[in-house]
Amino acid sequence: MSTHVTTEGKLLWKPTQKQIDASNLTKLFNYLQVNHNLHFHSYHDLWQWSVDEPETFWAVLWEYFDIRSHTPYKRVLSNKEMPGSTWFDGSTLNFAEYVFRMKQNTPALFFKSEQHYTKAVSWNELEKETASIANWLKNCGVEKGDRVAAFIPNIPQAFSGMLATASIGAVWSSCSPDFGIDSVADRFAQIEPKVLIAVNGYFYNGKKFDKVETVNSLLTKLPTVEQVLLINYTNEKNLAAQLTSIERPITIFDELGIDESRLTFEPVPFNHPLWVLYSSGTTGLPKPIVHGHGGMLLEHLKYMEFHADVKPGDRFFWFSTTGWMMWNVVLAALLRGASAVVYDGSPAYPSISALWEFAEETKMTHFGTSASFIINCMKNEMKPKDDFDLSSLRVVGSTGSPLPPEGFKWVYENIGKDIVLNSTSGGTDICSSFVGGNPILPVYSGEIQCRILGASVKSYDEHGNELIDEVGEMVIDKPLPCMPIYFWGDAENTRYKESYFEMYPGVWRHGDWLKITPRGTCIIYGRSDATLNKMGVRIGTSEIYRAVEVFPEIKDSLIVSLEKSDGSWYMPLFVVMNDGIKLDEKLTSKIKQSIKERIAPRFIPDDIIPISEIPYTLSGKKLEKPVKRILEGKKPSEVASPDSLRNPNSLNQFVEMGLK
Repeated sequence: MSTHVTTEGKLLWKPTQKQIDASNLTKLFNYLQVNHNLHFHSYHDLWQWSVDEPETFWAVLWEYFDIRSHTPYKRVLSNKEMPGSTWFDGSTLNFAEYVFRMKQNTPALFFKSEQHYTKAVSWNELEKETASIANWLKNCGVEKGDRVAAFIPNIPQAFSGMLATASIGAVWSSCSPDFGIDSVADRFAQIEPKVLIAVNGYFYNGKKFDKVETVNSLLTKLPTVEQVLLINYTNEKNLAAQLTSIERPITIFDELGIDESRLTFEPVPFNHPLWVLYSSGTTGLPKPIVHGHGGMLLEHLKYMEFHADVKPGDRFFWFSTTGWMMWNVVLAALLRGASAVVYDGSPAYPSISALWEFAEETKMTHFGTSASFIINCMKNEMKPKDDFDLSSLRVVGSTGSPLPPEGFKWVYENIGKDIVLNSTSGGTDICSSFVGGNPILPVYSGEIQCRILGASVKSYDEHGNELIDEVGEMVIDKPLPCMPIYFWGDAENTRYKESYFEMYPGVWRHGDWLKITPRGTCIIYGRSDATLNKMGVRIGTSEIYRAVEVFPEIKDSLIVSLEKSDGSWYMPLFVVMNDGIKLDEKLTSKIKQSIKERIAPRFIPDDIIPISEIPYTLSGKKLEKPVKRILEGKKPSEVASPDSLRNPNSLNQFVEMGLK
């Protein structure tokens, strides 16, 4: 566990009675009182009821949000055991149908990129484009349950593509084009997509990156793809000449035209797969996490309504790529009739003011970003409230890594003193939050406001005892509808169980260090596993090893990501050289280039350090987590049992580094 300067706990903001009365949470309090004779005196009472009576709670939300199943459900929760709980058995619905139920006269999307001025996309335009893609997919033979993979940046076509896929009951999966080909193939090949939606290139930090050859190479690794829908995102005039090497049937997106036929929706069971997201591949290939239509619908309705406090006509932004779950969360803003505000490119191009300028231009009500972006603004001594009109802004969101108290203070001093700072933590695993924001609770420095409704979040010691006001493993001891329905290809749920239920049988262990304070706030102290985190994007160490250990000079390697007290990250890569080889600048450059091309530029290590040997367990696993904790100041004896190690003395070489 990393150590922090403990300046948590200072009161920074408190809602006025007017703000409390106007919140969606207060609407829920009133609804429960009038319709169910349930009276709660505080949010914490409401939360406790939501986790003590999960069947009643989720049934009430089904009613509150007017979920109209094509067939009635038989029971709210058929199996309470984890994993394997079954929700709303017998019901049929469609996630995309509920998005378009919320059509407004306001724009559905606002879009801007490094190369495109801001444009608004109406709900009618989004619906027609979605219908066009859906009909194209049907004409390609895509049926319910087939997979549609998208190699696509954060652009409007990603939204219409996903909604089109969902509307016919097919399964969506997306990856950002800044990921290297190996990373993309490792993800998509597991789900055997029938169709690939791709761009010919993208822009980042003022540069254009051609991706036609990457698409071609990707197709050689995806033999199941039968059709390609290609978006000419970089406006190439000679696009046809670039496509001669691609051997699959290609449709150019601009040639689809606008389909005037009515968008239809295929009713699917509650647990029918909606999309596949990918966890970090810490011990192998990234895990393909499958979420269902019904679970995501209920979870995102709940989160957007009560914790993000989104209302029709709001403008919801969270900086993301299509490879991060926050992209799916932005799309979910449409479920409450808000506009999704979408940006493609570097958050610091042409300057670090780019996103704040975008916030002013689009009159954002919700500005979401990573903790590292806030820290970067703080280090650059920015004062957005002085330079931009942010009068529409009600909520600032932060996730990706814990936001330190200094970041909290900077937000209230330099963005606005009367906003909700929604520091939130969850994961790709549930495509939502376990702990997060709350419009009717105060904000304390360094503390997340609450545990999310319905999420029975606790802190456990290593023996499974619940902790209060002490740091322990973050766990969830009761099922949620948004938990994965399965991992793709994991027929016996083996990987699923190993991922979450190995440490505490029947209880979900998430992999974060958590302290729950006596007042019910939460403090996350970083990852308790070996996941790498850079600028809010997480990947597993095995992806780095595949990019590093291709070099014959490298015998072995180990990488960790260390969270520093100021909220920034330090990521050293340790390498063991083959006999007679020394690490020089040329090899260092080659290693960095390999990681840049295969994974992403953000995962280039801060330092590459030669060491004598990598520590291993007797079963052959690298000791990433123990090394991380030693570098954070722990003694080797505190983090690993010598009897369980193949080479216990190898840990000593990291002690001196930790002291430095």
